[in-house]
Amino acid sequence: MSKILVSLSGGIDSTTLLGFILNGGHQATAISFTYGSKHNKYENEAARKVAAFYAVELLELDISQAMQNIQSNLLLTGGEIPEGHYAAENMKATVVPARNMIFLSIMAGIAESKGMDGLAIGVHAGDHAIYPDCRPDFISHMYQAVKHATDDKVGAIMAPFINMDKRQIVNIGGKILEPAPPYHLTRTCYKDQPVACGKCGSCVERLEAFKLNYLTDPIEYEVTE
Repeated sequence: MSKILVSLSGGIDSTTLLGFILNGGHQATAISFTYGSKHNKYENEAARKVAAFYAVELLELDISQAMQNIQSNLLLTGGEIPEGHYAAENMKATVVPARNMIFLSIMAGIAESKGMDGLAIGVHAGDHAIYPDCRPDFISHMYQAVKHATDDKVGAIMAPFINMDKRQIVNIGGKILEPAPPYHLTRTCYKDQPVACGKCGSCVERLEAFKLNYLTDPIEYEVTE
């Protein structure tokens, strides 16, 4: 059994990841970040509920002050959240520069300090075109950096969905994992509102993933078409 520190945003990717890690027989601790995104408070609420569902410890870190000089429409300091599909050029406005590098660096320090064996992150192929720090090359290089920085004490970055799209992730969660991930507790929408909009790129991709798997998305939306 390995001890794995799992990045848990409260969305369907990281929620499926946590279930996947636990199903693999690993011992998991989850970690969530407050970093100043528009939907952060809703993400954090979801992460708490998901961690409680799986009965795992959740570490909550506030790094919002450190992120104040980073520019992105996803952040409270940025412009409007664009609507449409992730394939659209305007979705690049939601890139938070080096976000996963920042998260994984902090996670590496915590993991070494707590005697953990590895890190896990739910990046997937649907993010590759838009987010540079979700691509296989980044994860590969970050893995080497973490190994060197921790003198091999933290010996793995697990990214099992790196070559999957969200449809495949929902397929794993909805049809393979036992128990099924609590998707009814998750938060995906990028907008600063309690009910998911159904129109931002994140919502559109999520709804599409459930539809392609002939599954019903269990959360509420303002619109679904």
